[in-house]
Amino acid sequence: QEQLVESGGGLVQAGGSLRLSCAASGRTFERDVLGWFRQAPGKERKFVASISWSGASTYYDDSVKGRFTISRDNAKNTVNLQMNSLKPEDTAIYYCTADPEGDWRRADDWHYWGQGTQVTVSS
Repeated sequence: QEQLVESGGGLVQAGGSLRLSCAASGRTFERDVLGWFRQAPGKERKFVASISWSGASTYYDDSVKGRFTISRDNAKNTVNLQMNSLKPEDTAIYYCTADPEGDWRRADDWHYWGQGTQVTVSS
């Protein structure tokens, strides 16, 4: 089975940092665009960040730009999200995602998804 598995979520105080990781298995995601989305209770799943297959291009939602950094390690088939200066409004389930053909902003357009990891930021 093709799988993406997130890890690294947890509870952190506002202003703190967390690093999320996502490990892929079942296929090689080396040439895929990779990304992160998040979903708060009762809200839609929203784009957070994405990175091209080469790592040369990255995109961030305005709500996280300057605070979050996406990176990938193709040799390990992983994608990471470094989250700094966390705010209570960052609280959500964070999902990693992959797509072999494009870099999308709508969640429905991405092909592969992880199960999510909870991030909770206290005030």
